[in-house]
Amino acid sequence: MTVLVTGATGFVGSAVTRSLLADNQPVRVLVRPESDRANIADLPVGIAVGDLRDAASLVAAMKDCRALYHVAADYRLWTPRPDALYEANVTGTLNLIRAAMATGVERIVYTSSVATLGLNADGKPADESTPVSLDAMIGHYKRSKFLAEEAVQRLVREEGAPVVIVNPSTPIGPRDIKPTPTGRMIVEAAAGRMPAFVDTGLNIVHVDDVAAGHLLAYRHGRIGERYVLGGENQTLAEILSAIATITGRRPPKIKLPHNAIVPVAAVAEAWARLFRTGEPFVTLDGIRMARKRMFFSAAKAKKELGYTARPSVEALQDAIGWFAHNRYLGTK
Repeated sequence: MTVLVTGATGFVGSAVTRSLLADNQPVRVLVRPESDRANIADLPVGIAVGDLRDAASLVAAMKDCRALYHVAADYRLWTPRPDALYEANVTGTLNLIRAAMATGVERIVYTSSVATLGLNADGKPADESTPVSLDAMIGHYKRSKFLAEEAVQRLVREEGAPVVIVNPSTPIGPRDIKPTPTGRMIVEAAAGRMPAFVDTGLNIVHVDDVAAGHLLAYRHGRIGERYVLGGENQTLAEILSAIATITGRRPPKIKLPHNAIVPVAAVAEAWARLFRTGEPFVTLDGIRMARKRMFFSAAKAKKELGYTARPSVEALQDAIGWFAHNRYLGTK
C-alpha cells in the first residue's frame, strides 16, 4: 500500500515520513518544485512534484495510493501576505482531500493544530471538546487552520471523506530546519540570547511522538474525530530553566509584562515589512497568544489510540542537540 505524505520536507512531515518507513510502508512524498529537500535527502521515498493549489498535480501524485497523511501547512505567525496562509491551509487542504476522494484513497490523516481549540480561562488543560469560535482565533495562521478544520469536517459529514484529524500541540526535536517559531525560541535561549521572558505556557511534545501518533490515528482513529497529540504542560519559565540546565547556562530572571513587548513587536513587524527580512522573532499576534497559557490534554488520544509521549526534557535535549550539531547555536 503506497502512502502519500504532504509536508515531508518540513519538520513534522519529515518525522511522519520516517515513522512510516520504519514501519516498512512504501512512501511517496509531495514536494513543490522549489522545496528544500534536505530533510528527505537520505530517505528511500518516491517523489511527486506538485502544489496544493494545482488540483491536477494532486490527482497525479495520488495514483495507486490508498493512504494519505496531509501534514503540509503554512506555519507562520506573521506574513506580509496573509492570503497565502488561506490559500495553502484552507484551499489547498480542500483541493487535496477532494483529489484523494476522487482517486479512491481509503483513509486520510489530516494534521490540524491545537491552535484550533479553545482555551480554559482558569488555565486548566483544554481538550478536543473545549468550546471555541472563529472570533477567538488570534491571527491569520490560527484563523486559517480553524477554517481548514471546519472545511474538513464538512467534507466528512456531507461527502463521506474518510478523514481522521490530529491536533499536535508544540512539537520540538530534530530536523526543525526552518526553524519553527518554538524552535527559534529554543535556539535563542540555548545560545544565551534570551535575557527575559513573559508569563505564558506551552504543551511541549517530541516531534517523533507526534509522528507516531499520526500512525496510531490512521490505525485506530474514528472518522471525523480529532485527537490532541500533546506532551507536557509547562510555563515558559520552566521551559527556559530546563534549557539552561541542558546547556549549562543561567536561566533568564527578568519577567516582562506583555504590554512592555508590544512596541518592540510593532517595530519588528514594520522592519520586516519594509526590508523583507522574513518573520520577526516577536510579533503582535504572538504576544496576544502568550497572554494565555496554552495547556492541553492528550487523554483522548491515549485512551482511544494508545498514544504516549516521553518527558519534555528529552524533547528539549534532542532539539538542542540537533540545533547545536547543525550550527544553529553558532558552534558545533
